[in-house]
Amino acid sequence: MKKFLAIMLALVLVLGLAACGASEEAPVDKEASTYEIAMITDVGEIDDKSFNQGTWEGIKAYAEENNITHKYYKPTEQSVDAYLAAIQLAVKGGAKVVVTPGYLFEVPIYQAQEMYPDVSFILIDGYPNDGTTDENGNTTAAPADNSVGIKFAEEQSGYLAGYAAVIDGYTKLGFMGGMAVPAVVRYGYGFAQGAEAAAKELGMAPGSIQMKYNYTGGFDATPEVQTLASSWYSDGTEVIFGCGGKVGNSVMAAAEAANGKVIGVDVDQSNESKTVITSAMKGLAASVKSTLSEYYDGKFPGGKSLTLGAEQEGVQLPMETSQFTTFNQEDYDTIYKQLQSGELKLQKDDVASADKLGLSCVKVQVIK
Repeated sequence: MKKFLAIMLALVLVLGLAACGASEEAPVDKEASTYEIAMITDVGEIDDKSFNQGTWEGIKAYAEENNITHKYYKPTEQSVDAYLAAIQLAVKGGAKVVVTPGYLFEVPIYQAQEMYPDVSFILIDGYPNDGTTDENGNTTAAPADNSVGIKFAEEQSGYLAGYAAVIDGYTKLGFMGGMAVPAVVRYGYGFAQGAEAAAKELGMAPGSIQMKYNYTGGFDATPEVQTLASSWYSDGTEVIFGCGGKVGNSVMAAAEAANGKVIGVDVDQSNESKTVITSAMKGLAASVKSTLSEYYDGKFPGGKSLTLGAEQEGVQLPMETSQFTTFNQEDYDTIYKQLQSGELKLQKDDVASADKLGLSCVKVQVIK
């Protein structure tokens, strides 16, 4: 009964929010009474230049190309009940397909897939599960036939960025992650391993690459993050991988003041700041468009837990907008093919911390 009341309260709040701001949620047809494709945002903004925006752009592109009504809903807070309330609102609004970005939706989608068996769910960056963990802290993916979970090999994307940075001549690196969730951890570990591989290839001595490593604990742009990034630049750090939604905006602001460089995340962030030399991307929009196309073609991959990496072209660097001086397209193609073939085996989020990766050329300083 308490669970039911909590969901109803959250629904009332979401309904109030939707009533006030529905016209800002960019449906195809503002006169439509129902919206066939719905997105539920995570705790960030729809224009976060990262996960929410990349997912929404995929929905918009597919829906507008096929004249399908679409709308996004923003939960009132970060909780299972609030997410379920937003999903309920979307279903009441006519949603046949609900798309959600982020691991925080794993438990809500696990519950929603049973509550709404006639609705299909696309969970980006997570797998539906009941939230229970084994003795090692791992969950068991449990997508139903009406849901699919899609993750990305962030360690590969981070690897490409770290490798390119060192090949391009940077030796003092920084990783500024948001919350230490699996996706962010994989980005960071891949970044360190890519830097290590490039340093070895160049014949650099142990400890030649210095890397400061930190998780801010959130995904917002804050004065504290900017101050920390500024102190890193002042201490000699040349380029910082800003990995955590709007955390990157704080890093960019610090870089602009200190003449430093930034590596963006999730999507091509080159238009955010002239300090961005490249971005560790994953195919958010492309994967959403592809899965929506499968749904409407009657080939929805329900019940599957997918991981998209280089083999599926699910990760990349935007070479056309990257600002490299030494690292070139041929270098990129070579290392990308090694990832595609499986020749490169990377550690993911299966070690205790970044300084436990067994690196030699890269000296990691974990900032607490």
